[in-house]
Amino acid sequence: MISGNGQVVVQQEESIGFQILRSIRRIIRRTSEHSRSVCRHSGVTVPQMLCLKAISEFEPSDSVTVAMVAKTVQLSAPTVSRILDRLERAGFILRERAKTDRRKVCVSLTDSGWQRVDNLPTPLHEQFLQRLERIDPVERLGLLKALERIVELMDAEGIDAAPVLTPELEVGPDGTTSTVTFDDSNTASPDVSSQEFT
Repeated sequence: MISGNGQVVVQQEESIGFQILRSIRRIIRRTSEHSRSVCRHSGVTVPQMLCLKAISEFEPSDSVTVAMVAKTVQLSAPTVSRILDRLERAGFILRERAKTDRRKVCVSLTDSGWQRVDNLPTPLHEQFLQRLERIDPVERLGLLKALERIVELMDAEGIDAAPVLTPELEVGPDGTTSTVTFDDSNTASPDVSSQEFT
């Protein structure tokens, strides 16, 4: 039934939908901006920063392996291995075989790596979690339920994701990866220079 009241309801529903989409868009853009800022000021990507911080937080007596770093940053071992490849080439980490077990390869920070860790910013997801902890538990649960419902509405329930805030990658037909960024026209374009996950 078409009526004045009915038309108002439809407009309100559309307005709320667009507001939700804008909020999601702001989160995506904030994540991209943070990633670019980290790379610009520290010379490493966000995933590289997470791996450096993870290695630095182990005890000096620990024999740190790729699997241990991967578990800490909650990324896959192959992904972390590629990240460490780049960090090693940059001179921030060393890979050495363990003296007690030659099959085990251990990673450690170089002097340059420690200097870089001392100048790293706080990751965006850590900033978010710190603020989230200050919110009333009931409100936190409400936020979780609302986000889970949005995930469901976007048919994204089956997508696995690490609990970190960093732009995702597009994988090209040749196996190369690039980060999807957005320009002011709101059109997606691959940024092959970012290499966010490696």
